[in-house]
Amino acid sequence: MAIFKEGDRVKLSTKGRYGLRALIDLAQYSEQTPVSITSISSRQDLSERYLEQLMSMLKKAGLVRSVRGAGGGYVLAKPADQISVGDVLRALEGSLEPVDCAGLDPEGGCRAADSCVTKYVWQRINESINRTVDEIMLSHLVEESRKKNCRENREDRGECRN
Repeated sequence: MAIFKEGDRVKLSTKGRYGLRALIDLAQYSEQTPVSITSISSRQDLSERYLEQLMSMLKKAGLVRSVRGAGGGYVLAKPADQISVGDVLRALEGSLEPVDCAGLDPEGGCRAADSCVTKYVWQRINESINRTVDEIMLSHLVEESRKKNCRENREDRGECRN
């Protein structure tokens, strides 16, 4: 079982945080044409080199595909309403389970598994996190981003389109 010291928090690395930002950006801007690493980097204020590493991982996971040639870049490999936050985070972070309990392993490995009831707490926490990130689709985040940008820029652009 993972042991945390007081004050420790379960955190996503920059891979998960920046990769999700990059994929939201990609979903917003790749509807018509592929999006370059340079343009994502500029809009999101992220290193091109780091984005290339993240896109490679996302491509390997089947979430994005690259388009070569003039006007090339990246596009989503499937519609944004078919990509969950969980898909993105797992591709970049691996398992999202904050507690690694041997009592939950079907092959055993924990001497106290038969009498331990705390494993049910860890199981519920793990399931809750996975369920939450799997229910949030990339398309929902794109929609929320557009609404937020609309509210922020309403005075400059007039009314927003839906």
